[in-house]
Amino acid sequence: MIHFFSTNKIRSLGSVAFLIGLNNYIFLHNLALSLPEPVLDPLEIPLEDSLIPHIIRPLTILEKTQLRENLNQLNQKAQREMRAGDVDLAFTIWYRELRLRRVLGRIEELNRLGEIGKIAWELARKEDVQVISKRISNLHKISEQENSVSLNFLIALADAYFQLNSLDDSITIYKKILKYAQKKQITLIAEKSLQGLGKLYLAKFDFPNAAKIYEKLLYRAQIKKNAYLEQFYLQILSSIYNASLQTNNSVNIKEKLVKSYFLTQKIHFIPSLKVDIGQDYQLLDQPEIASKNYQEAYTLAWKLKLFRVAEEALTKLSSLYENYKQVDYALQIYQKLLQIEKISYNYYGLMKTYGIVGEIYMEKFQYDLALSAFKEGLILARSLNYDQEYFLMKIKTINQEIKK
Repeated sequence: MIHFFSTNKIRSLGSVAFLIGLNNYIFLHNLALSLPEPVLDPLEIPLEDSLIPHIIRPLTILEKTQLRENLNQLNQKAQREMRAGDVDLAFTIWYRELRLRRVLGRIEELNRLGEIGKIAWELARKEDVQVISKRISNLHKISEQENSVSLNFLIALADAYFQLNSLDDSITIYKKILKYAQKKQITLIAEKSLQGLGKLYLAKFDFPNAAKIYEKLLYRAQIKKNAYLEQFYLQILSSIYNASLQTNNSVNIKEKLVKSYFLTQKIHFIPSLKVDIGQDYQLLDQPEIASKNYQEAYTLAWKLKLFRVAEEALTKLSSLYENYKQVDYALQIYQKLLQIEKISYNYYGLMKTYGIVGEIYMEKFQYDLALSAFKEGLILARSLNYDQEYFLMKIKTINQEIKK
């Protein structure tokens, strides 16, 4: 059945529909007004600036030079605001600089993104780090869609990621650079890539991968007979193997370093290194070799008047003898240690050593010698105003034993 409506009814229904639509519009309008304004990415603001021409065209060399000078002035202004405590204003200025840097090319932009991003990271400005990271990531994505990318761009990209603590991204880029450099036999770039990877793996505490990289760098330095780099990489490898508790590898590297120091006449570095080698051999339960290294460290340190190192070597050596119950040998070493501590005016060390000597003599029931050592220690304790009670108690105990 077909229903027919009167004109009045149709008008009435139209009015109702209009009112409903109007109410919906008002509701949505008010809702939109109540929502927060969308935050505009400061690096996505349209590039209209008095420092560049209004017409889009390539800049001349002179214009680029002038723009760089102006951007450097903006950077200086931002730094002044930072020092004055207005960090927000400083970043507003830096964002303007970064927008304008695009005109000068991706590499210059990336370099500044990394530098300013590092400041944001150090100040824990999370939103700024995200904004800058997003721009770096976009530049990375754009480059991946292109047929060829310059090595300088990739190096700048890897460095920018590193400064923002995006270590995995930086590692990925450096691996690409290394692969390309090895394929094209660009030795210098390959070496710089390895150095970058080594630094990144260390930053991640990824010691196994760091060790592999620095072993490669060490090999390259040895092939080129570059003693400076060889020693530098040996030092890093020594630290890596120490940190990762690879004592055998640590000893091997340190002994190579000793040989290198001898060959390059850097004798003054050897005594402390010999002490470290002695400690490694102790960990490997090889006391004879440990003792040999401590003695060599002491002898050379004494000859070079490196009294602190000589003290350390004798302290380690005497402790080693004590651990293996060779008390008489330990006492001989402590007597030498007392001489060095007197020469070097190490009164605190002297006081401690007198205490140790006194304890050893007490265990041997040689009370007169123990009493003498503790009295010397007490004199020093009083002058230092430190640990007097310990020496007084020991002297009292010995006197009681003597009276028995």
